[in-house]
Amino acid sequence: MTKIQGFGLGLRVEHYAAFEAGVDAGARPDWLEIISENYLVPGGPPLAHLERIRADYPVVMHGVSMSVAGPEPLDLTYLRELKALADRIEPGWVSDHLCWSADAHSQLHDLLPVPLTRAALDHVGGRIAQVQDALGRPLVLENVSSYVRFAADEMAEWDFIAQLLKATGAQLLLDVNNIYVSGRNHGFDPLAYLDAIPAGVVRQIHLAGHEDRGDIVIDTHDHPVRDEVWALYAHALKRFGRVPTMIERDDHIPPLTELLAELSFARELARQA
Repeated sequence: MTKIQGFGLGLRVEHYAAFEAGVDAGARPDWLEIISENYLVPGGPPLAHLERIRADYPVVMHGVSMSVAGPEPLDLTYLRELKALADRIEPGWVSDHLCWSADAHSQLHDLLPVPLTRAALDHVGGRIAQVQDALGRPLVLENVSSYVRFAADEMAEWDFIAQLLKATGAQLLLDVNNIYVSGRNHGFDPLAYLDAIPAGVVRQIHLAGHEDRGDIVIDTHDHPVRDEVWALYAHALKRFGRVPTMIERDDHIPPLTELLAELSFARELARQA
């Protein structure tokens, strides 16, 4: 596996040309995160672009459709394709979301929250073991933003995550923006969430922007990182150390230079911490 450290960006189609032309050494990211599903077809332009860029940058793989907590059997064809891509590009790790996103009929194209119950712990734990066996590597799971809760919840989200990772050996992709969004929506303290996560399980950190509508906060990934999320990231640095960190932008994507400036701010925060 490729060693990943420092600060990265999500690789998006809009920035293929800039990365292939070469980024100034003083500003370039240390690594890139790809959306796994964009490169599962063994050929074609997306994979050709990725292989050219992969020659200059370490990468990690981040999926959006595993549905590791879902009610339906895991898609074994998808897992085989995911492993083939990982074997081809040798990522630092493979991640997806701690959520469910498919039912018996279709992909729902949303990252839906998991009931925070002991039964769900057992269910998701068994599926993580199946995924890790199929991939031949530990799985890294991201905490998602949420807007509703289950009446059956038996524990806090951070307790659920800590118990799940301990039981499975999986690791955490800590999305700081998602903690802020969910904290606002559900009325919990984001600092308490961070302080409850065991320091040794955090493999990667995500930073992103959101839309604040006052009575609800939406994880949109179409704004720069907000001040309140930067403050939470500063706390995460003190708690977890200099974990590999990246900025996500999935809509209203600006020129690469703008994201590189934002990444420089993250580097400075880490230097100060």
